[in-house]
Amino acid sequence: MLGKFLAIVLVVSGLAAGGAMYYLQVYGYYDEVALTPGKDVVLLPLGETEPRPIAYGDFQAIDAGSSPIRYRACFTTALAPQELAQLFQVSEQKHPRNAPGWFDCFDAEALGAALDAGAATAFISVKNISYGVDRIVAVTDQGLGFAWHELNACGEKAYDGTVVGETCPPRPQSN
Repeated sequence: MLGKFLAIVLVVSGLAAGGAMYYLQVYGYYDEVALTPGKDVVLLPLGETEPRPIAYGDFQAIDAGSSPIRYRACFTTALAPQELAQLFQVSEQKHPRNAPGWFDCFDAEALGAALDAGAATAFISVKNISYGVDRIVAVTDQGLGFAWHELNACGEKAYDGTVVGETCPPRPQSN
C-alpha cells in the first residue's frame, strides 16, 4: 500500500512540476510592453549609429526579463519596405524566432516565408540592445511590421562558450 501511495505522489508531483514549467515558459514570464510613442519602432539609418523612429500604428509587444531574446512586437506602417531600404540598414535575418501561441499577431513561420519570398524586408533596429543581441524589424509589402531580438555574431560566440575575441565589445560585468 505504501508503494502505491509513493507512486501516486511521484506521478502527481511530476505532473504538477511539468505543468508549472510549461506555464512559466509560455505565459508566466512575459509582460506586455508599455507603449512609448515615437520610440517603439526605430530603424538604423545607413552609415549612422543612432536609430531613428519611423511612422507606425497599432503597436503591441511582449517581453520577458528572463531572456534578452524573448521580445516580440507587431505594428502597422504606411511606409513601403522598398522606401525604407533606401534609408535604413537592411538585415540578412530571414528566420524570426517563434512567439508564444497566445501572441497571435506574430506568426514567425509566415513572416519567415514572406522574408524568403521577398514580400517582406528585415532591417536592423538597434545594435546591442542587450549584450550580443540586436533588435530586428521586418516590414511586409502589406504594411505589417514585426520586431524581435536576435543574437548577433558576438552574442552567438558569448552564449555558446567560444572565445569572443577582440572584434566584440567587452562584456559588461554583472554585480
